Amino acid sequence: MVQAWYMDESADDPRLPHRPEPGRAVGLEQLRGLGVLYWKLDADKYENDPELEKIRRERNYSWMDIITICKDKLPNYEEKIKVFYQEHLHLDEEIRYILEGSGYFDVRDREDQWIRISMEKGDMITLPAGIYHRFTLDEKNYVKAMRLFVGEPVWTAYNRPADHFPAREQYVRFLAQTA
Repeated sequence: MVQAWYMDESADDPRLPHRPEPGRAVGLEQLRGLGVLYWKLDADKYENDPELEKIRRERNYSWMDIITICKDKLPNYEEKIKVFYQEHLHLDEEIRYILEGSGYFDVRDREDQWIRISMEKGDMITLPAGIYHRFTLDEKNYVKAMRLFVGEPVWTAYNRPADHFPAREQYVRFLAQTA
């Protein structure tokens, strides 16, 4: 099951867990209240997984590719890692399925506090359009993930502040309605 918690305020290496003591755990219900969806799948059979196919069909995830994030595989690794960790939003959902390795997605809660979501093999997450978030590897410095999209992929990230985009405005209305 996915683990998530409120992050500490430390400016230490972002690849560290940043889990304060005592910790403040965050459950799936709270994540769903932010529009974040989660599934646990069998990453060893991702090529022929009927559960993954069902999710893709139901949510219209028609496009997919696989990205490996590590120094040896990702061109401009250092620059890309910094870009991924800048707080941003997208105008479409961000869907990631971890096939190998691990990392962290950080999302903002209703009070603008960071929640860290630990992602490892078999975890699949959907972040709603308009949510402020960021990604980093953990101390293992390796992840292989499936990226899914509805239709053609759009890679554009809009760094905060980006409150003027309709996707952000719609997300803020969603939060207000579910409060």
